[in-house]
Amino acid sequence: MATVTPTLDDVRTLMARATGDEKHEESTTSTMDALWVLYDRVLRIDPESPDADDRDRFILSKGHGPAALYAILAARGFFPAGWLDRFLDHDGHLGGHPDRMQVPGIEASTGSLGHGLPMAVGVALALRAKGLREQRTIVLCGDAELNEGSVWEAILLAPHLRLSNLTLLVIDNHSSILAMQPWPDRIGSFGWDVHAVDGHDHEALARAFRVRHDDVPTAVVADVPEGEW
Repeated sequence: MATVTPTLDDVRTLMARATGDEKHEESTTSTMDALWVLYDRVLRIDPESPDADDRDRFILSKGHGPAALYAILAARGFFPAGWLDRFLDHDGHLGGHPDRMQVPGIEASTGSLGHGLPMAVGVALALRAKGLREQRTIVLCGDAELNEGSVWEAILLAPHLRLSNLTLLVIDNHSSILAMQPWPDRIGSFGWDVHAVDGHDHEALARAFRVRHDDVPTAVVADVPEGEW
């Protein structure tokens, strides 16, 4: 029997199966396009071997909005789609924050904002120490999450460590109460290569994600204005 390749519409249908007051609909929906491009075109992952050493690593730092990621992982075969029907159930696998001990394909248990990028710096360093130089670490943060000081400590450190295997994905859904733009100037001033793209433009996202330099980390800022989630 031929394998059916899932589509983004399939993922949206799957995500609709995850319901509940703590779904954080806007937060998770704004990540959908970027996550789909990553899992469809960029990340080297295998649902049959989710812990393979040669995989790329993805960390969802804004862990309060995991439903889109859960739907994509289900579509890619990391776990049964039926798990989505038990989203937020006490005895289900899929909680309001991703748990790496419960969900195949989840690299880090997250939810406390500001922790994902510092963890990703450590993961990128570990990959380099192991000699896994082709593998990448990609971490997704929300724009308001960059109000956290720990994020900027990691932004300062990563270029110093020359972590070319690290990519920061910022989903700018305009939820920050602090003015964060212009992103290229602000993050770029720390030594990152920054690409600002339309958060719904899959081709632009794919091009930006594929950029990798020899000695500096990369940041991709996906603009998803309010009302376009």
